[in-house]
Amino acid sequence: MKFTEEVSKSLNELLEKNYDAEKGYKDAAERVENSTMKDFLEQQAQDRYDFGHELKDEIRNFGEEPDKGGSVKGALHRSWMDLKAAVSSDSNEKVMEEVQRGEQAAINEYDDILKKDLPPTTTSILNRQRNKIAKAQQSAKNFEIIS
Repeated sequence: MKFTEEVSKSLNELLEKNYDAEKGYKDAAERVENSTMKDFLEQQAQDRYDFGHELKDEIRNFGEEPDKGGSVKGALHRSWMDLKAAVSSDSNEKVMEEVQRGEQAAINEYDDILKKDLPPTTTSILNRQRNKIAKAQQSAKNFEIIS
């Protein structure tokens, strides 16, 4: 497998996870009553949508095709399914705990890919997205404290 295909494969994996996270956040935002939490969840869904477009553009820059939909296996990432379950428990604290867990999984996935030999533009995109995810994770922790 040539370098550009390997990088694109890794980016497509992140793209799928971002699709899943976006869907999980949208679903959770539709189910919560707390307006501050709803706004937070909707913003995270939008961020993941934006991340997806950046990743698609980067994949195309390598002359490869981005994946078209959510997870190839047809199931959401486990962390985002847990978020959906937490929302149905009517506990703001549980929702934010699941957001933190899902974001930690995302951070770990970004860290794994960032260990690879990547072009500077790709590294820059991934670091910026990872840092924004880490900030969202911290915001979820802070939200949990005040709710």
